[in-house]
Amino acid sequence: MHTSPEYCLAVTLLGSTETGMCGTGFALTLGEGNRLVCEAIELLAQPLRGRPIEDLMAEFGDVSRQMADNPMLRWLGPHKGVVHLALASITNACFDLWAKSRGVPLWKLLLDLQPEEVVRLLDLSYLDELLDEQQAIAILREQKETRSQRADILRTGYPGYDTSVGWMAYDDAKVRELTAAAIGRGFSAFKLKVGSRDHARDLRRAAMLRECAGDSGTIMFDANQQWTLPIARSMCAELVKLRPLWIEEPTHPDDVMAHVALAREIAPVKVATGEHIPNRVVFKNFIQTGAAFFLQADCTRLAGVSEFITVSLLAKKFNLPIVPHVGDMGQIHQHLVLFNHVAIGHDALFLEYIPHLRNHMVHPAMVEGGFYRTPQEPGASSDLKELSQRKCG
Repeated sequence: MHTSPEYCLAVTLLGSTETGMCGTGFALTLGEGNRLVCEAIELLAQPLRGRPIEDLMAEFGDVSRQMADNPMLRWLGPHKGVVHLALASITNACFDLWAKSRGVPLWKLLLDLQPEEVVRLLDLSYLDELLDEQQAIAILREQKETRSQRADILRTGYPGYDTSVGWMAYDDAKVRELTAAAIGRGFSAFKLKVGSRDHARDLRRAAMLRECAGDSGTIMFDANQQWTLPIARSMCAELVKLRPLWIEEPTHPDDVMAHVALAREIAPVKVATGEHIPNRVVFKNFIQTGAAFFLQADCTRLAGVSEFITVSLLAKKFNLPIVPHVGDMGQIHQHLVLFNHVAIGHDALFLEYIPHLRNHMVHPAMVEGGFYRTPQEPGASSDLKELSQRKCG
């Protein structure tokens, strides 16, 4: 899909005059698109100036709604594209600064909040026929009674899956080599890119991954939106024979009804999508129609941490799992999946692991034996080495 990609991050640095601390948030972009998102951040973040972080976060649901409904910029979305990516970066910086100001990692900050405090962080507009404030609070209260049964994950770590063994450009030998190495590091779940113009190559490589992973291994296939519905039908009919856990982004991410058709036809194999689903309303449509099972919400595609939690609560109501896409390379999401499991009661399935940007992070996500280690540093693990000496504010 992206033939000459250049990874970029649109970064928000949010300074606190009270504490001197700096919150970092970002959204993943590519190449020249980064400039557009950064300009939107400058415009949208203006209402945050001069607000104490505790006061801001006490009513963040209202604040985020006001930013999203900016009267000059809403027309450019609404709630998607450049503007929404900018909101993700801003929101994630707010949560990072908040956690740092309290001296705790983001997962602990979120777990220490009362259900009512969590819900005040959220914008539930356009969901109220399915999930209003009282229903969201009820979910969190109900799960709070059994938190202790799930809290052990903070000690053991959250399971990961390796998504870097099967990039499209890798030849067969490299896929085999990387899969064997990942197995040696404790992974038991692996993802392969399909969706090339050579369908026979895709099917051959898919069979190869099943062979490498063995009968007990978990495999997934990711088409990255490359197929029209007729092609998706044909390819999925072959891929399901290899017993994947899911087939990801099998067609255009906005085509709800095509996903509905595929979800019915490939069952019991599941459809996974969410990497390019921009907001809670579109997720609502995918959920209500049965268009997807594994929901790959991403806090750098949605409007940050708060909308991620909103989608997670909506998914919980419908008993659907959240398995995030990690546009942050797993840095922030390692906190959010812990909150999802302990506080919302989502199953601890696994979290995508992509190590390619770890050398740029001050506190890179640590994965050992196939498990994300629970981060202990204050904040959301978002600080970048290249910006660590830059003055904030």
